[in-house]
Amino acid sequence: MSEMKFTNEHEWIRIEGDIGTIGITDYAQSQLGDVVYVELPAVGKKVTKGGDAAVVESVKAASEVYAPLAGEVTAINDHLTGNPGLVNSAPTGDGWFFKLKIADKGELAGLMDEGAYKKFIEGLS
Repeated sequence: MSEMKFTNEHEWIRIEGDIGTIGITDYAQSQLGDVVYVELPAVGKKVTKGGDAAVVESVKAASEVYAPLAGEVTAINDHLTGNPGLVNSAPTGDGWFFKLKIADKGELAGLMDEGAYKKFIEGLS
């Protein structure tokens, strides 16, 4: 069974064993508008918790996508290269950005569950 956690920078991570799949939240994609380009990390890249991992560009702005946890990138979503709009249409599904092998599951303690994240974004409007 997978577990989802969220950051205050609007990334999500779905944890399955020691692998985390990362993307941006529905709230983030709605704030960005139409996504036109995604720059993904290289497979094998080591990322730190809160460190730059990817870039998403929309008609409005370019934003960094930060790694919710430290680890090593094991896969990227090649579908985003030809179809960056997947980030808008399926932000927590087919619009995922990359997967990583989690270095320290203890870092999960600093992330929000779905209920806490919903309260967090309600406080932003």
